[in-house]
Amino acid sequence: MVATIERDELKRKIDGGGEFVLVETLAPVAYAHAHLPGAVNLPPDRVRELAPSVLPDKGAEIIVYCSSPT
Repeated sequence: MVATIERDELKRKIDGGGEFVLVETLAPVAYAHAHLPGAVNLPPDRVRELAPSVLPDKGAEIIVYCSSPT
């Protein structure tokens, strides 16, 4: 299931220390410049290659952030 959450809800999750994986699908340069606390980088052009090692727990809650305006 794919759901969308609002920024306020994500902030509450980050501040609350809940158990989830925050993935930023940004280019490495953008990720190095600034990223959300605790986020891991999974560049869009390397998802298939890196996802198994970055996201080994298939049961984990995963929240994905991208730079797209939609």
